[in-house]
Amino acid sequence: MPELPEVETTRRGIEPALAGNRIADVSVRRARMSRRQPNPADIPGRLIGRKVLDVGRIGKFLIVDVEDGFSLVMHLGMSGRLLVANLEDPEDAHTNVVIRTEAHEEVRMIDPRTFGFIVVYTPDELADSSIAALGPDAFDALPRSPQLLARMEGRSVAIKTLLLDQRFLAGLGNIYADEILYRAKVDPLRQAGSLVASEISAIRKQIRPVLAAGLAHGGTSLGDLTYLLPDGRAGEYLQRLRVYGRVGEECRRCRSKIIKRVVGGRSTFSCPTCQR
Repeated sequence: MPELPEVETTRRGIEPALAGNRIADVSVRRARMSRRQPNPADIPGRLIGRKVLDVGRIGKFLIVDVEDGFSLVMHLGMSGRLLVANLEDPEDAHTNVVIRTEAHEEVRMIDPRTFGFIVVYTPDELADSSIAALGPDAFDALPRSPQLLARMEGRSVAIKTLLLDQRFLAGLGNIYADEILYRAKVDPLRQAGSLVASEISAIRKQIRPVLAAGLAHGGTSLGDLTYLLPDGRAGEYLQRLRVYGRVGEECRRCRSKIIKRVVGGRSTFSCPTCQR
């Protein structure tokens, strides 16, 4: 958390504040946020005075391209969010990074647990980074079912675990993987290599609609409200989740009780009847 719908919602929220504007100042308030930058002083040096050319996303990573080939990469971690603010707006607690533009707006990164990070890459550094190892984006570049079948062949890992592997598909996380498998009627513990073509097709058929629904409602803000939209509102997809977080409640298809198991170290919610 945040996952693809939350990160894409964030991208759309910060794009008007950044795209086409020059970066006037960058302040990294906690050293841990720049831990992936070999020389943290490179961050302001590579950004200040340069114009933002594009605000993009791959999986759960935000990628902001600026002049002279530099790319600002931001990851929200477990508890991070971005807020667009005016210069005079008071700062929220745990504001760890502030990017100010010449249009007198700020994009503030708020992250209580500091699992998120920012890093500014040259083209060569980006090509050698973990970004290059990401699988196809689950929303924008979803492979066809035969391609997924070929990539699952012989895999003994649980399908839930494989869907969370960012090298397989970029962008899926715990919440949306559970929702996709529920809608596809596939047990999260099934070995990926045991799935037949029709089951893989059912999973693929649900991926983009589930992500699109999450995106349409601004993503999922859980009870702790660590994820909020860049304008400060909460995402509203929580009320529409069918299995995630609903242990003991009735399945909306068969009225069985939703169960909770641990798959690959992650809490996993499913219907024991619909997802046999």
